[in-house]
Amino acid sequence: MVRSQPPVCAEERDGRQCGGLRVMNSYWVSQDSSYKFFDIILIDPFHKAIWRNPNTQWITKAVHKHREMRGLTSAGKTSRGLGKGHKFPLTIGGSRCAAWKRRNTLQLLRYC
Repeated sequence: MVRSQPPVCAEERDGRQCGGLRVMNSYWVSQDSSYKFFDIILIDPFHKAIWRNPNTQWITKAVHKHREMRGLTSAGKTSRGLGKGHKFPLTIGGSRCAAWKRRNTLQLLRYC
């Protein structure tokens, strides 16, 4: 599957390299003529400071393992065509297969 969003690939790579950490999010930092650079926020779910903080303890649950692989981070949602605002509710299918199909289907006008 071809991804149009580079942070998705970076998130997945770091998620595989650091399997014990959870990917919370990523954001663009800078770019040059060849590369884009992103910061990826990784969280240790077993750290006591994360357990004790009610704002971050949601990520310690097992259901949030490898969010980056399932497209649940903000970059993953963007690559799947999901979002808020005008025309985003019209996205047909938020799955990876549906996003691929939407990008690779040619729609021609029947009557002109």
